[in-house]
Amino acid sequence: MSDRLSVFKTYKLYVGGKFPRSESGRVYEVTDSKGNWLANAPQSSRKDARDAVVAARKAFGGWAGATAYNRGQVLYRVAEMLEGRRDQFVREVADAEGRGKSKAAAVVDATVDRWVWYAGWTDKIAQVTGGGNPVAGPFFNLSSPEPTGVVAVLAPQESSFLGLVSVVAPVIATGNTAVVVASEKAPLPALSLAEVLATSDVPGGVVNVLSGRTAEIAAPLAAHQDVNAIDLAGADEVLAKELEIAAADNLKRVLRPQPVDDWTATPGTDRMTAFLETKTVWHPTGALGASGSSY
Repeated sequence: MSDRLSVFKTYKLYVGGKFPRSESGRVYEVTDSKGNWLANAPQSSRKDARDAVVAARKAFGGWAGATAYNRGQVLYRVAEMLEGRRDQFVREVADAEGRGKSKAAAVVDATVDRWVWYAGWTDKIAQVTGGGNPVAGPFFNLSSPEPTGVVAVLAPQESSFLGLVSVVAPVIATGNTAVVVASEKAPLPALSLAEVLATSDVPGGVVNVLSGRTAEIAAPLAAHQDVNAIDLAGADEVLAKELEIAAADNLKRVLRPQPVDDWTATPGTDRMTAFLETKTVWHPTGALGASGSSY
């Protein structure tokens, strides 16, 4: 038998491309499905939530201004990194969700595929949601999608990895930045995903990951005047109602909780279009006659 001591992993928050501990110094115990201790996760405070919003806002201009093709390359790089750390995530998903190794591996594979799927959509969603509009008169009328801004995302409570990626990837694929509240009871896959984001090409601040009590972290995010939208996927009915009321104060976009029976099903474009604004531009074409434009 080896007399070597195990080196336990210290999980931290991910804010602005860095890994701080909670400013409160608090942690809470994370256990597996059988109640066995897995790790101590940082318990985020209101201050941590505000810091994450500042980081997301700072990163928004650069990320939204990047080409859609570049964002697709970045998301694909995340998938590459996840594939390289597959065994680690299989263990964490198995512990977090009480799955056998083979079922956990299937979840991780589906998660990697989900990143690739959204990476392919980054430069195509504009063709689906935008285009030229027929109008009366000598005008070009063009509609194009633009990101909403900073989006707070409450990750699903039960699907700690595939569900998490399914709500985060569409937000950043369309040029938004995100403040993510990880699953309260199973935050470890989300905190490990942050390590992947930090070592891929995702700029710091584009995704910020907080762990802790969902209700405690979500309340200041819903009321924050610099958060433009909120996805309530991980909120129960009572909490969702409270957050929706708080979000109304600055007219946030709110995506209400939607029951998902199977996270492996093709997600469609709904979560991408939920956090897009449509900009319409008019431009004169000049006089149009039988022979066409006067240009």
